[in-house]
Amino acid sequence: MNFIQAILMGIVQGLSEFLPISSSAHLVFTSNFYKVFKGIEIVQTSNEEVFFDIMVHLGTLIAVIIFFRKDIMNIIKAMLNALKTKDWSQTEAKLGLYIIAGTILTIILALPINEIAEKLVYSPEIVGILLFITGFTLLYSEYKSKKIEDKKSTVDLKSSVFIGLAQGLAALPGFSRSGWTIATGLFFGLDRVTAARYSFLLSIPIILGASMVYPLVKIDVAEAVQYNWTAIIAGTIVSGITGYLCIKYFMKFISKFSLAVFGYYCLIVGLITAIFFGIYKY
Repeated sequence: MNFIQAILMGIVQGLSEFLPISSSAHLVFTSNFYKVFKGIEIVQTSNEEVFFDIMVHLGTLIAVIIFFRKDIMNIIKAMLNALKTKDWSQTEAKLGLYIIAGTILTIILALPINEIAEKLVYSPEIVGILLFITGFTLLYSEYKSKKIEDKKSTVDLKSSVFIGLAQGLAALPGFSRSGWTIATGLFFGLDRVTAARYSFLLSIPIILGASMVYPLVKIDVAEAVQYNWTAIIAGTIVSGITGYLCIKYFMKFISKFSLAVFGYYCLIVGLITAIFFGIYKY
């Protein structure tokens, strides 16, 4: 991991984490294209690369917390009040419960496939296929959403359950977390802004957990000392700044336009990368 590679991947993470185009897929593509350019073996594994991936996700986590800080505080206050009064009828209090339920379901589904997900980092051709499937999912969700006349502006238990499962499935690189969660929200009749807002709020516990658990469980301290920390910290900061700007303008975009452009993008990029790396590796 060098400084230029870290900055580039930080920008890619910041742009793609909140757009429904799979940040993990783009990190895989960027890393492996860089290896191809440098003549490095793609199958070469690196714990530093996996750790860096966690860190740039932490950068975008900070971005979403800052952007939705008022929503987060309102949810916390509503839940604390509900615990005192035993009244969970307030919308924000229920939203907090749905986020907890969705997070639990995400963990239940993501844990069994996490080992597969880590190995896919070195199979960019498969990640390209998964990104292609994401593109189809986005386009189909828009098609289904147009058939629903009365869009909902609040999340309910049923939609939160399936959105949580969608987030768990998106542990696989190429299956966009924001793409699959927003698409699932559209399937259940949510309007785009509500689906996107819930998707971003739901990402906070799981990214926070991954950022804390991975270093504690898998990082060898003696090995970590040898990491290029200047590059890692720089990439994390860049991902946070880029991510904040991305959220800001994506929320404005999605309030006026459909996800179709992202669907077509995923189809095209997924197909091209699957073919390129499939030919390159084999």
